[in-house]
Amino acid sequence: MKIDLHMHSTASDGTDSPEELLKNIIESGIKVFALTDHDTITGALTLSRIIQLQDSIKFIKGIEFSCITANHHKCHILGLNYDESNSDFQEALKTGDKLRHEKFYRRIELLRDKFSITFTDDEINELLRIPSVGKPHIARLIIKKGLADTITEAIERYIDQCRTPNSRLNAELAVNAINSSGGIAVWAHPLGGEGESELPEDKFRAALSELISYGVKGLECYYSKYNLDTCGHLAEAAAQNKLYISGGSDYHGRNKNIPIGKLNAENIYIDSQRLNILEGVKIN
Repeated sequence: MKIDLHMHSTASDGTDSPEELLKNIIESGIKVFALTDHDTITGALTLSRIIQLQDSIKFIKGIEFSCITANHHKCHILGLNYDESNSDFQEALKTGDKLRHEKFYRRIELLRDKFSITFTDDEINELLRIPSVGKPHIARLIIKKGLADTITEAIERYIDQCRTPNSRLNAELAVNAINSSGGIAVWAHPLGGEGESELPEDKFRAALSELISYGVKGLECYYSKYNLDTCGHLAEAAAQNKLYISGGSDYHGRNKNIPIGKLNAENIYIDSQRLNILEGVKIN
């Protein structure tokens, strides 16, 4: 059974709408998937309403919180199979949304002050209509102004030069919110995501211990960037700590060169039996 428990839609920084994403999932042969947009459940709720018509596919509501631990380790925490009506979960959503918008406005100010890049009120409002606005959305407007040719160029030349204060959610708060809502908290791409340098083993172990103390229940061991040896190493760490083993591509559509359903760098098929996270979210 082909699965992918980490992907993004236009509700955050993907290029597929939830409806387009579902179409691509069906065409790819994936049978179980989760939509894990950054700090928003808008896309997941949209899919929840339409997925009932697809009895051959199982959908898990997901989210990816951008977090930081008490020891200043930046991390991403996936929440799978939550109850969005839970008050703790709702509070985490509101806090994450507030922090993200504060960062957005600060970036806009810095782009103006540092590079004299300004946006009209209509452009700002267009960006604010995106549930989880981020770098790629600002980058597209920079491209429209003729100041860059690609999203990567716009981000590296301008946006990444505008350093903003930390806007990440407290990791313990995020994990507690997911657990309180009946979901499973999973540390996403624990050795570093796409485009990030690999986390050294000692820092990985320290962060893992800290996150487990918060109540993290799973580890994303199978990931599009990691080779099979790395995936196996992470699976061993998960087993040693009695954590669920999860896997996902981190698909973003055209924003990242990652195929849907890719769970390792070699793009070798990973049987769903290796991912015992499915037991936790009651997918058989």
